[in-house]
Parts: sequence; C-alpha cells; structure tokens
Amino acid sequence: MSRTPHNTEAVTRSFTRRALLMTAGMGAMMTALGVRMHTLGVSQAGEFELLAEENRVNIQLLPPARGLIYDRNAKLLAGNEQNYRVVITKEGAGDTDLVLNRLSHVIALTADDMTRVKKDIERNSSFVPITVADRLSWEEFSKVALNAPALPGVSPEVGLSRIYPRDADFAHVMGYVGPVSEKDLEGVENPDPLLRIPDFQIGKIGVERWMEDDLRGSAGTKRLEVNAVGRVMRELERMEGNPGADLTLTIDADVQNFIQARLGNESAACVIMDVRNGDIIAAVSSPSFDPNLFVRGISYGDYGALTENDHRPLANKSVQGAYPPGSTFKIVTALAGLKDGQITPNFTTRCVGFLESNDRKFHCWKAGGHGHVDLPKSLSESCDVFYYEIAQMVGIEKISAMGEELGLGQRHDLPMSAIAEGTLPTKAWKLERFKKDWVIGDTINASIGQGFVLTSPLQLAVMTARVASGNKVVPRLIKAVDGKPVEVPIALPLDLDPEHLRVVREGLVAVVNGETGTAKASRVVDETMIFAGKTGTSQVRNISAAERETGVVANEDLPWEKRDHALFVGYAPADNPRYAVAVVVEHGVSGSAVAAPIARDAILRALSDGLPPLSAYPESQRARMESLFSALVLRRADGTLPLGDKA
Repeated sequence: MSRTPHNTEAVTRSFTRRALLMTAGMGAMMTALGVRMHTLGVSQAGEFELLAEENRVNIQLLPPARGLIYDRNAKLLAGNEQNYRVVITKEGAGDTDLVLNRLSHVIALTADDMTRVKKDIERNSSFVPITVADRLSWEEFSKVALNAPALPGVSPEVGLSRIYPRDADFAHVMGYVGPVSEKDLEGVENPDPLLRIPDFQIGKIGVERWMEDDLRGSAGTKRLEVNAVGRVMRELERMEGNPGADLTLTIDADVQNFIQARLGNESAACVIMDVRNGDIIAAVSSPSFDPNLFVRGISYGDYGALTENDHRPLANKSVQGAYPPGSTFKIVTALAGLKDGQITPNFTTRCVGFLESNDRKFHCWKAGGHGHVDLPKSLSESCDVFYYEIAQMVGIEKISAMGEELGLGQRHDLPMSAIAEGTLPTKAWKLERFKKDWVIGDTINASIGQGFVLTSPLQLAVMTARVASGNKVVPRLIKAVDGKPVEVPIALPLDLDPEHLRVVREGLVAVVNGETGTAKASRVVDETMIFAGKTGTSQVRNISAAERETGVVANEDLPWEKRDHALFVGYAPADNPRYAVAVVVEHGVSGSAVAAPIARDAILRALSDGLPPLSAYPESQRARMESLFSALVLRRADGTLPLGDKA
C-alpha cells in the first residue's frame, strides 16, 4: 500500500526527532566520558601515580651514626668504626642451607654461626637481610664479593659498629651496646621504628644506656624499587638521618687509666671528684673487662670467666658497691655531735680500750686505749671510744641526718647503672626492715661505720668533697651534649658552723701529717699538695667474745673473702682543696697500709700533668715509687697500649 505524502512527511519528522535524541544522548555520554577521563588522567593523576609507586617502591630505614663520647680533654672513649659484614636473604638465596654451605668455604663459619643464622631466617620475613658474619677483614670481604655469582641472596655490606678504644678503662662508666631484645621493648608504648631493625644496637648499661635518647639519633630512609615478591631491583632515593649527639664526660681519661693500672688485681674502687663543681674526674672499678667483647657477641667461655671470678669484674663497685664505711664515718659522727651541741671543739674524753654499755663491752681497735683524746686526736689516731661516747649523747637520728647532709644514704643522679642508695639507719628503718626495736648497741656500732651503715665509694667521695669545700657539691658526669655545656648545679653552703668544719679538717690533716696519724706513711711532702684524709677498716665478720678471749684471728690468716675491707677518703691540697678521693679495697685488710697509698697516688696524679712527681713523696719512698710507676702498664698519649701489653 502506497503512503500518502502526508503520512510520509509525518514519518520523516518522527525519525528526525529520534535521531536528534539519540545524537544528544550519545553526545552527553561522550561528554561524561571525557570529563571522567580528564579527572582520572589529569585531576587525579598524582593520586594514582602515588598508588602505582606504592605498589613497586619499598621504603627502608637507615640507621643513624651513633653519637661519639669523649673525655673532658676531647679524647675518644666511644666511637664508630667501619664494619664489613655479610648478610643473606631467604627470598634471594632460595636453598639457604646450600648457599650457607658454599659461603662457609669462602669465610670461616662455626656450627654456632650456622645455627644462629638459620634461626634468624626462620623468625623473619623472607626478604629481611640476616647478618651472617660481621667484622670481617678486607680480604674476607673481598672474597665474598668475588664469589657473589655463586652465592645468591648473599650481599657484602659496609656499616658502622661501636668500638671502645680504651676498652677496660671505661667499661663500667661507659657500659656497652647490644642488639635490641624483647626485654628492652617491654613497657614501651610507641617504640622508635629503629628498634625493629634486625641487629640494631642500643645501650645496655652505663652512659650508653642512660644517655640512649641523645646518642641514638634519628633514622634516614631509602626508597627501593622491588619486584612482585619483594626483591630489591635498584635504589631510587636516599635521605640520610641525623646522627646522635656527641657527649663530653667530666672524666679525665689519663687519670682514669693511671688509677686502673694502680689498682692492679685488687677487687677495689676509686672515685676522684672536683670539690669546686662536682665533676667526676675518675670512677674506677677493678678488675674490669673489655666492653668490645659484648658488642661483638661475647663467647660462653669469656662470659663464664667474668661471672665466675670472685673479684666480680662485671660489677661497678665505684657506684654499685655498698660497704660499711668503717672509721671514715667518724667524720659524720663528729659533726653530728658538734652540731647538736653535745660536744664542743675542745671536748675530750678518756679511752681505756673499751666502753661498757648495757653489760656489754664495745672495744677500741687499740686494746690498751688512747688515753686522753680530743677531737683532732680522735680522728688522727682513729679512737673508737671517743665516738662511742658521742653516739650515746647524740643518738642515731641525728647521726643519720648529718650523713644525709653530707651526701650519704641517697642515690646520686648520674647516668650510670645500679647506683647504690646505701643505708643510713634510723629506729623506724630497723623496725620496718627487721621488725625489731633499735638498741643502744646499734647506735654505738653505727658511730664508727659498722652495723647497719652502708655507703658507696661515690657517696664517700661526695661526703669528703662537702667537708673539704663546705658546700653541698653535687656529683656530675656529663660535661657537654653536642658541644653545649651542661649547667653546673649551684652548691649551697652546708648547714654547719665553719668552726666545726675547721676542727674536723684539722684532725684530717693530722691523720696523714701528724706523728701519730694512722696514715702518716702516705703523707705528701710537697707543700703545694699537702694531703688530708681519714683511714677506715670495716669488718665483714663478727668477732665473738670467745674469740677475743683466745685471741682474734689475724686477717692474714683468714680466707680472702673474710678479711676486713680497707678504706680511705681524702682531699688535696689541704689548704685550698681541689680534689676529693675515696678508695675501697675489698678484703684489703688495712685502710692505712693498703687504701691510703692508693688514694695518695691517685690524687697526686689528678693534681699533676703526668705521673705523680717523685718529689712529692718522702725521700725514703722515692726509689720504691719510681719502681712501682715504671711497672704500670699505662696508655700512650694517643690512648694505645705498649705493644704486647693488655689493659
């Protein structure tokens, strides 16, 4: 059937409208697609580029260089050295047992090394590098590099490792670093990401531990291109971190070395302190150990030798040791009696060799007694009965309060490990500790530094510095951080009458320089370095009444561990004090014969530019002292030891 012109025109108009609608719709769709493509390709290009980068870029932390540690004269005590090491990744090695076996033919690997590496591989992700061996020689390092094609997954690397160039001299002060352990992370809410790096080392004891936040620094980063399984293809970018802060200590390395050598094989400690500002010039504990052994991974044999030694080389006796102070504590009792008004500077009493109290005899070290004794004589000849008398008049509370005024019975805030607080007993302390009441005998024993009283060599040095200066000087070990000096605390005057200090100092001068002084053999004849001090001998065993009746066994006839401790505290020059010294020799028997000579040599070394001058010693002693000094193994000016000698 044929269409009429009218129908044809209507159909045409309808088709045209549909075509226009379709065209408009397609145009709208194309516009929308164009806008979306522009958004994806231009507006959001950076975002998608970042997503793409994250899919193929791995960011790793770079450990910073640890801060260096110097002595007061800029001599290096703790540094960093290049460390040639070899690492392996399980992902790159494939058959790790096979690769490790091949590597063992290139460098020496023990069975323990193999076991350790295999455990580390199992504990970590397949692409984490595991240290196989470090501190390789250049020759060993080169061998690994040359054999790299046969050692898939093995990489020779150069890093930094801690080194202590003066080894044993500063082991107890400096401490050492070691790998981060789970114990180190306990209680840390947001640990530094650096602590998660395999084999990253942190301070474990001493200055290294307590100044960790300053020494560690902040991490850098490197961007690595990796493939789908995490293998590193190339390094894209590196941003170095900030090294740790350098520290300057108050200690003089040469004085420290001299004292370490002078103590020899004794189980002992010595602290020297500047009485003007509290600077610790030396803090020595003997015997010592090489902290480098711990950095490198100490062997079972070496560690066993340290822990089984009855002289306890791992203990820092200078601050950790807590000892009965013996007669050095008489300084405290004397000042307590003076301050309380129970005695005057002219007080005298009579010593007949003992004092009776509550049907018990308290003996003086001199069986026949000292006769009439005043305060200076009581110190110079170390009369016990004089202090028994004062103790009964003053009481333990005021004696302990004086000890606190002089720096005893408190933990001094130094960046060192396990600093002892010591003990200044009171009636309440004993009741709480032992559930027993205080008795007069406790006070009498405490008056001469026995019984419950315990002090450390550091505390004794502080006590002596305060008596010498008349100020509450506070010990300090850090002189500067990153070149910025640490503020010296203001030392307030002691709450003591200057006249009381004067008469006590008079007695301390007489101890060393008087004809009947207990330390007269350790006098100094150089008028510019006159020495003052107090001897002490503290018992480590009880002497029964029966033993006194039959005769007290001489220390020399007792086993070493039952002999008395030897102590000495002193300062010099006597008329213008510069340094205070405290020495404790465990089981050294005699403060006058053993501890006093060491203290004299130590303080003369601190006052001199080199070895103690022979002219400072009595003429009769000079040949012996010259022989003693020539036998000491001392470091050269650059810190090294003579060839073939060990610290």
